[in-house]
Amino acid sequence: MTLSETIEIGLLNTLEIYKKSEYGLFLHSKDGREVLLPNAYVTPEMEVGDLVEVFVYHDSEDRPVATTERPTAMRDEYGLFTVVDYRSYGAFVDWGLPKDLFVPLSQQKEYFRIGEKKLLRVCLDERTGRLYATQKLGKHFVREMKGLKRGQEVGLIVLAETPLGYKAIVENRYEGMLFANDTFEKLEVGDRRWGYILRVRPDHKLDLSLRPPGREAKVSGAAERILTELERAGGKLPVTYKSRPEEIAERFGLSRKVFKKALTELIEGEKIVLEESGIGLKRG
Repeated sequence: MTLSETIEIGLLNTLEIYKKSEYGLFLHSKDGREVLLPNAYVTPEMEVGDLVEVFVYHDSEDRPVATTERPTAMRDEYGLFTVVDYRSYGAFVDWGLPKDLFVPLSQQKEYFRIGEKKLLRVCLDERTGRLYATQKLGKHFVREMKGLKRGQEVGLIVLAETPLGYKAIVENRYEGMLFANDTFEKLEVGDRRWGYILRVRPDHKLDLSLRPPGREAKVSGAAERILTELERAGGKLPVTYKSRPEEIAERFGLSRKVFKKALTELIEGEKIVLEESGIGLKRG
């Protein structure tokens, strides 16, 4: 670990223990800024001179404080938070730390109800130096996509379900779309997945997939879809290599060509058995 140049609110900092006190350990950065690590987070192994990685935020008395715990999301990141309190001036959400995170009324797009989960972005108020959360996400997405390319693996957070599929936040920076015909699992808002870029669009958004682009990935995805449908049907389906293209498309959303390749892959992998009347899951 390398000692942080300064202390950054809302981020992980690597700081040096330089003094013990009855309240905990005092830590400092290379520029001499200091913060308290309360006794609740101090372990017997920690000694003066050691470097520790901590998250820094403001406590209930608005003092900067360090913790070895990690919040649901850090500064400039997105996460799914539970609403725990609501006031006339804003709401508070649980983000895994003793002091709840504030969502100002001006940063809400809809009424917040206690117990609901909301997808939010953690932001830093440059004027006060304090953290807050916002539901107004659009203005934070980056439009400059230089360096992004087809096939690149990226981290995704599901933003919303639409008739086309799922809107997603990509690498905490960009907006993209996972299309329904390329997503063979039910996703929920806030779910995190690894995905792949299919296309960088002129409107500064990304077309995405949960599988690498290419023929092999397409066949593999089709095989997963067939297995899923077999499970739902109790292990047997009345389809074979000779099934009509219309029947295959209606049941699996696949072309006959891809269906036949996927069927061969599953039979050779001994995951299904082919009978005269259809296919079945191989048991045991």
